[in-house]
Amino acid sequence: MTDLNALSYTDEHEWIAADGDTVTIGITDYAADKLGDVVFVELPAVGTEVTAGSVVGEIESTKSVGELYAPVTGTVVEINDAAVDDPSLVNAEPFVGGWLIKVSVAAGALDGLMDRDAYVALTEG
Repeated sequence: MTDLNALSYTDEHEWIAADGDTVTIGITDYAADKLGDVVFVELPAVGTEVTAGSVVGEIESTKSVGELYAPVTGTVVEINDAAVDDPSLVNAEPFVGGWLIKVSVAAGALDGLMDRDAYVALTEG
């Protein structure tokens, strides 16, 4: 089980797990629940330069189509092919098997993101 308190969060409902200069990004269980059953995931290609706040992908569900925003600036170093092949992972395991992209970032890339308490306050407010 992922320690949700160790993650950073955005107001666009993405979570970010840091491991050195690489971060793993996915959508939160709150976002997955609001989307409904995810049926399609489109992610950027490895090597794509992403800018914090920009749209980098798409998540389609039985209810709606949502955009995936880059919470950090950097270079995509890996995508989760398993989630592309089986989008239901985003609902079933949003913090584990349903991660979406890994991005190489510079120091300080997580500055300004929310901690778990702030994210919970946002979603319960």
